[in-house]
Amino acid sequence: MRIIQEALAGTVESSDLLVKIAPAEGEFNLVINSEVMKQFGDQIRLVVSQTLAALDIREGLFLIEDKGALDCVIRARVQSAVLRAAGVDEINWEKLQ
Repeated sequence: MRIIQEALAGTVESSDLLVKIAPAEGEFNLVINSEVMKQFGDQIRLVVSQTLAALDIREGLFLIEDKGALDCVIRARVQSAVLRAAGVDEINWEKLQ
């Protein structure tokens, strides 16, 4: 999948996160800011990375503003933002699981 436009998903409310995505030809940059980075930073990075890998994303700029979101919320917000940024109209739910 290819990032073709900027996209957002999520909020900055407690227990949620905001995902911002922008195209970046040939570059992959993941920036995570979290209130719980010391405790859960590695897990947040792992969930985001696994989700992007499952969607075959290899380039783009990804900014994550976490407010203590659970793994399932992180996955859902990243998927939503990627699908919006890739301009996907039809979703293959089997691939996203």
